[in-house]
Amino acid sequence: MAVRDLIAAAVAVALIYVVLSLATTLHDSRRARRRKQDAERNRGRRIIAELPVGDDLTLFSEDDTRFHYGARVVEKASILAARVLINGSPIAAVTSTRAPQGSLQPTSFEDRPEGIARDRWDVAIETNDGTLLVECGAIRERISQELARAIFDVVKASVESSDATTPSRAPAHDD
Repeated sequence: MAVRDLIAAAVAVALIYVVLSLATTLHDSRRARRRKQDAERNRGRRIIAELPVGDDLTLFSEDDTRFHYGARVVEKASILAARVLINGSPIAAVTSTRAPQGSLQPTSFEDRPEGIARDRWDVAIETNDGTLLVECGAIRERISQELARAIFDVVKASVESSDATTPSRAPAHDD
């Protein structure tokens, strides 16, 4: 019986060690996440979404003149169009009046074979310099959809605000 008790005690110690290790890792991850959020706010940015990109969370934030997606920066004034994509196909779009007529083609990206239960949600932001794909993930329970919608809504509001302050391309009518 003593050997069995020693084995049980060793297993209990190992389990306690694993639990404490996981708790420490979780605590460290939360602190790092909080530091990253605080750094964004200290730069005067508003956090729109935390996106599950790779093994980490990537922030999508904005300031008065730019959107920030991780290390990538998009000037709000350069945005010509934005689209919400599900499995690479557009389902909602906004196009700036500054975009040249007929110059923008519907955005579509390669579908990733992740299965029906894991729809992939992204936002494509088209600028003068190209297209930025903001990966919102393929998390179930509408989480990725809500992330994509939140990002699209702020980009759309920015495009509409910019269009409202920019003179229209429409020809002037003589009365």
